[in-house]
Amino acid sequence: MADYISAITPNTNLTVADFDGRGPGTSTNLITGDIRRKYNFGSRVSELAISQDPFFRFVSKVAKKATDDPQFKFTEKRPSFHKRYAYVIGHVANGTDSFTDSEMDRSDAGAVLSAVGQKMKLYMATDYASSGNIQNIYNENTNNYDVGATGTRPGFFLPGQLVKIPGKSGTTDTGTAGYQILRIETVTPSLSKTSGGGAMECVAIEGTVVKFDSGALEFSSFYNDTPSAGGVGTATDNDEQTSDRAIAGELEANRSYVMGSAFAEGTGFPETWIDQPYSSNHGLTQIWKTTMAMTNTARATVLKFEPNEWARVWKEKLIEHKWDIETSLLFGSQYSDGDSIQYTQGAVDYISNYGNQFSLAIATKTQDDFLDDLSNYVDPRYNQSQATMFFCNTSVYNWLHKLSGYFKNNLEVSSNLSADMSLTGKKKVFGVDISTISTVYGDMNVARNVHLDGTNVKMLGINMKNCAYRPLVGNGVNRDTSVYVGVQTLENSGVDRRVDQILTEAGMEWSMAESHAIWT
Repeated sequence: MADYISAITPNTNLTVADFDGRGPGTSTNLITGDIRRKYNFGSRVSELAISQDPFFRFVSKVAKKATDDPQFKFTEKRPSFHKRYAYVIGHVANGTDSFTDSEMDRSDAGAVLSAVGQKMKLYMATDYASSGNIQNIYNENTNNYDVGATGTRPGFFLPGQLVKIPGKSGTTDTGTAGYQILRIETVTPSLSKTSGGGAMECVAIEGTVVKFDSGALEFSSFYNDTPSAGGVGTATDNDEQTSDRAIAGELEANRSYVMGSAFAEGTGFPETWIDQPYSSNHGLTQIWKTTMAMTNTARATVLKFEPNEWARVWKEKLIEHKWDIETSLLFGSQYSDGDSIQYTQGAVDYISNYGNQFSLAIATKTQDDFLDDLSNYVDPRYNQSQATMFFCNTSVYNWLHKLSGYFKNNLEVSSNLSADMSLTGKKKVFGVDISTISTVYGDMNVARNVHLDGTNVKMLGINMKNCAYRPLVGNGVNRDTSVYVGVQTLENSGVDRRVDQILTEAGMEWSMAESHAIWT
C-alpha cells in the first residue's frame, strides 16, 4: 500500500491507465486509493469511449473556456458591413414631402422607378435588430423580426452613399428586372409609419437617380407585395415577416444595398456611423455527480478474469459520468429552479428556439432539397462551413453516406470534377470517426452521435467557433471533472465501505444562433 501512495503527488492528474482494471502488482493507483484526495480529470475524461460522446469530445477539445462565475455572461460580435441593406416601404416621386397611406399601397404604386437625374424620396425599413445586428434565422419564427419591427430602424444611411434599388415589372413577376442607383443627399432619421401592417420603424433617404437600368419598373420590395410575387410580405402573412424566406431565392431580390459612395473632387470628410453595442447573453453551470460505492469485503475479494472489481467499476462510472454530461449538453434546458439547482442549455434546446430549422425525412428528402437547406444555412456572411460539425443519428448518417457515396462512385468525372455532393474521405479527429462529404457549399464534416437515435432530432449543425464548454474555475478551485477519493471510508465514518465521487461543474455557452442548425 505504501508504494502506491508514495508514487502520487497531490496535484497529479489521473490517467486512463489508472482505471484499466489491471490486478494487484501493476501501476494501478486506485487498487487502494489515496484517501481524501482530489484528482482533476477534466483533461482526460473525454478520452474514455470517445465514439459514444462525440459532441462532448469536440467541445471540450476545441471550445473549452473556463468561467469564474456559475452565471456567466458573454457577448456576440457580428460584422455590420454586409448588413447595410433595407427594403423600400414607401416612395415619393420628385422628392415631395408627402407621406400617405396610399403611397404605402401596392395598388397605387404603378411604374415608380425613375429616370436618371430625377429626384426620389424613399422610405426604408429593414428586418434585423440595430443593436447587435441580430438577423432573422431560417424558419425560426419565435424571435423573428418583421420589416420595420421595433428596434430595426436602419442607422447606416449617409449622404454621399450610393444605394442600389432593385425593381421588377408587374405584380406577378417573381424576379428582378432591373435596378436604379440613388445617390443620397439627405437622410431623415427616426421616422415611423402606421399603415395596414401596423407601425413600422423607418428612415427617409432623398437623392438623385444616377443610374437607371430599365424602364417601367416597380420597386420589388414595395410594402403590400406578396411573397409569391417576390415581395417581403403582406398583412395576412404576419406583416413583413422574413424569417421563413430563402435568402438567395426571395430576400436578396428585394433588398436595397449600400454600394459605396461618391464625392466631388476637393470635398471634405463625410459623416460616419457606428453600430450599436453587441447583444449580451448568459449561461448557467450545472453540477453533475456520480458516486462509486463498494463494501471493503468486495474490494478485498479477488475475482476471476477481472480480479480488481473496484478498478473495473471506476472506469465504468467515469464513462457513465461522461455519458450524462453528453446527454445534458445535447438535450438540457437552461433554467434555475426553486431549490438553487441550475441547469445548462443543450444544443437541441438552443437551436430549436433560436437557430436554423429544417426538416429531414430520408424517405422523401432528395439531394436537391438538402442542397437548398445548405444554401440557407452555410452562407459565408453568417456561417463558415469549415467550422461546422454535423452530428447525425444513425439513420441519417447512413443516408448521407449512401447518397454521397453513390454520386462519388458513379458520377465522378475526374478527381477535380464530381457531383454536387460526394463522399471524399474519412478521418479521425480527436479520435472521432469523421466523414468528409464534399458539397457545392463546402465540405461537411459528419459524425454519428448515438444519443440522437430514437429522438425527433435527425441532425445538428454546430459551428464550433460559436459555442464553448465552460467549466467553473476560480480562486484556486477547479470544478472541471474531478475525482474525490474517500468521501466515505471506514476510517472517517465507521461504515465498512468505500465511497468515491466524480463531480463536474460546467455549462455551455451558445452564441451566433444563425451559425447553428437542426434537422428534425
